[in-house]
Amino acid sequence: MNYGLCPLSIVPVRESAADTSELVTQVLYGEHFKVLESRAKWSKIRLEWDGYEGWIDNKQWFQIDKEQYDTLSSQTEVLTADLVDFITNEAGQLMPVPIGSVVGPTKLLDHVHEGNTTSGTVDKAHLVNTALLYLNSPYLWGGKTPFGIDCSGFTQMVYRLNGYRLKRDASQQATQGDAFSFIEECEPGDLAFFDNKDGDIIHVGIVLKDNYIIHAHGQVRIDRLDHTGIFNAERNTHTHKLRVLKRIV
Repeated sequence: MNYGLCPLSIVPVRESAADTSELVTQVLYGEHFKVLESRAKWSKIRLEWDGYEGWIDNKQWFQIDKEQYDTLSSQTEVLTADLVDFITNEAGQLMPVPIGSVVGPTKLLDHVHEGNTTSGTVDKAHLVNTALLYLNSPYLWGGKTPFGIDCSGFTQMVYRLNGYRLKRDASQQATQGDAFSFIEECEPGDLAFFDNKDGDIIHVGIVLKDNYIIHAHGQVRIDRLDHTGIFNAERNTHTHKLRVLKRIV
């Protein structure tokens, strides 16, 4: 088995081995992964952080060995903490990277990072402050950055920046943590999940104080949260139906 590392700012991960295939997630700078299958142009990978699988272009990853992969997996992540930061590459050129990029492996790539970082588990109270950094980021299916992010990518990155591990999809995240029944039991930073008419979990957001929620819907936005679901005051309607509330931290 081969192992890889992302040497670029943001690499798309696609459902199948084609440029026209659906974006399912992204690999951010410094993330590492296993290579499950290799073709002439594409490789199927499994991200170490959340186990998510998909196809990436062979021109967009850097090969490492198993020992390096295991070492990275055992280390506490060091992540960029500013919305946009810069890496200096081996040619001395600047490369922009989004918040949540992993800068622990820079030496393997002969890169340098000198910006602000965050590492390890921090107090739950910081989750809301981190979430607010993404406010007004546009919605992008499969996205994980302030330049485009989906609902579960948003919650995953907010938790990751605070040292907590969430799975990638909303339905997967809903299997984590402890459930409770009433909004009155919520603390800021808890997660709220929403389902469709078939009962499938399709949306997630982060609970704020005073019955508000921050979530990615068109853009990362703040709306009201009640026992029915998410109420959008601009449209004067509920946009999502509440299914379950979860406490991860």
